[in-house]
Amino acid sequence: MPSQTFLNLNPDKQARIQAALLTEFSHHPLAKAQVARIVKEAQIARGAFYKYFADLTDAYQYLWGQVLHQIHSKDELRGQLKRQPADYANQVRQFLTTGEEQGLRDLLRLHYTVNEAQLDRPAPVVPGMRFDATTWAVMTLTHQAMRECLADADRQEEVLGRLEAALTALMKGAPDVSGN
Repeated sequence: MPSQTFLNLNPDKQARIQAALLTEFSHHPLAKAQVARIVKEAQIARGAFYKYFADLTDAYQYLWGQVLHQIHSKDELRGQLKRQPADYANQVRQFLTTGEEQGLRDLLRLHYTVNEAQLDRPAPVVPGMRFDATTWAVMTLTHQAMRECLADADRQEEVLGRLEAALTALMKGAPDVSGN
C-alpha cells in the first residue's frame, strides 16, 4: 500500500499520480508495466515513485483498491440489489457501462484476464463481511459473469442470459438476498 508520504501529498498531485497509474495499468499488463512511463505522465521523479510505492505491484494494488472502492461505493450499483435474477444481470450490464464511462473497462479487463493470476499477494478481504450461502452464490456467479463479459465483450448478452438462468434456478424458494 502507499506510503504515508504519498497519503500526505496534496490531492491534486495524488490524483495526477493515480491517473498515470490508471493509464499505465489500463494499457499494459502488470508484468509489462513500466515505472518510466508512470513517472513521465505523472510528472514526478523516479525516486519519488519509490518513496510512494514499494514497487509496481504495490502501486497496482493501491490503484485496484481505489477502483474497487469507487465502483462499489456507487449508490446506483449498491442500491440495485433486488431479488429478481434479471436485476442482477442488469446490474452487471450497468457495472460494465459505468466502467466504460469512467475509463475503467480496460483496467478491469486486464485485471481479470491477466493481472489477477499474476499477483503474489491476495486481494484484501473486507473484515466483517459475512454472507449466507445464497448471497455468496449470487455474488460469486455475478462476479464470474463480469469476468467473462470483460474477457469477451461479444458474448456479453449470452453470458448475462446464462447468469439470469443460473440465478433463477438458484433462487427458487431462496430468501431475499438483498438483505431486506
